[in-house]
Amino acid sequence: MSDSTCNVIDGDTIVIGKQHIRFAGIDASELNKPYGKQAKWALVELCKGQNVTAYLTGETSYDRVVAKCFLDDGRDLAAEMVKKELALDIPHFPNADYKHLETPNARRKLRWRPNKKD
Repeated sequence: MSDSTCNVIDGDTIVIGKQHIRFAGIDASELNKPYGKQAKWALVELCKGQNVTAYLTGETSYDRVVAKCFLDDGRDLAAEMVKKELALDIPHFPNADYKHLETPNARRKLRWRPNKKD
């Protein structure tokens, strides 16, 4: 699934067309939590002027489809959010391992534990 426009909901959820898409393998703070708004705006900047391609995993999470999402230049959006210390790895998603990208400070900085498949 791809589209030239992508609307960002928060640090781990986008909308392509009318489809809400949850990134596989990561969890970002909610908008009302520390770093939540920062995560959203970082994702807005990543997506600006880019096409996003979503590869659906077949899973759903709270009425959202789950997908691995990539920019035209090949960057994995979930990986970029983890590298920016604005999201954490969730080990429960198959084929979406981002733990190796977490910095030593990331979990302390965000001060929360990611939900399982939230």
